[in-house]
Amino acid sequence: MKLVKATEEHLLSVMEWVKDPDVFSIWAGPNFRYPFDQQSFIEDIKLYNDKLVNRVLVKDNTPLAFGQIYDRVGRTQLSRLIVNPDYQGQGIGTELISRLLELGHECLDTADYSLFVMKDNPRAKKLYESLGFVETEYPEAMPMENCDYMVKKQDTNDA
Repeated sequence: MKLVKATEEHLLSVMEWVKDPDVFSIWAGPNFRYPFDQQSFIEDIKLYNDKLVNRVLVKDNTPLAFGQIYDRVGRTQLSRLIVNPDYQGQGIGTELISRLLELGHECLDTADYSLFVMKDNPRAKKLYESLGFVETEYPEAMPMENCDYMVKKQDTNDA
């Protein structure tokens, strides 16, 4: 498996994974239009925003998972994490997060990692907890309703 820069072709695959409104509502976060078309999806995922690092985990040219990282309140923020539905339950989410943590350590000048998880997504929260993320109070006004803010301290295993 390789973690590579997400192309438009990759994002069109991701778009298929989130067509269901319930999946979309857990995944997208604020300011993402629904229903979407190809153009609005690419625009809203901010493929060309230089503050976001968009990556896809691929194996044999098949996109397995997608995620973003960026600096948010001095931490490497993980966002819009998703695993291809055909590959869920196979450790791909753990692999994606591990690779994104490594990438964040390499390319962002931050201490620690963070993410938001919707309260109605217990499966994701359980995964994040197993990787060392703990629920923490967000240091600013919470940008989304019905979600928890989780932080993982940077340690030598992340370097």
